[in-house]
Amino acid sequence: MSFQEKTLQCSDCGATFTFSAEEQEFFQSKGYTNEPKRCPSCRRARKERQGSGSYGNGGATYRSQRQMFPAVCAGCGKDTEVPFEPRGDKPVYCSDCYRKVRLS
Repeated sequence: MSFQEKTLQCSDCGATFTFSAEEQEFFQSKGYTNEPKRCPSCRRARKERQGSGSYGNGGATYRSQRQMFPAVCAGCGKDTEVPFEPRGDKPVYCSDCYRKVRLS
């Protein structure tokens, strides 16, 4: 089947964009039956808004919350939270002190 370029209108921003023959062939190879509704920049922006680590559910996105653990910073002594459970055998730093230790 021979594909020809098509001009489509973006459902988000209203701009016209080209649906190239190569893109049409790619869509067909993936089994997609619908033409794209969004221009490439709106598709990219939508993908970035959804972010990695999130999953869609009927248009809504949910991010899994990382469990945080309380700790006392070995550098400055202030209370902080870290994304791992401190074992007590190694120092734990707040983000400011960790940056300083890491850079030295």
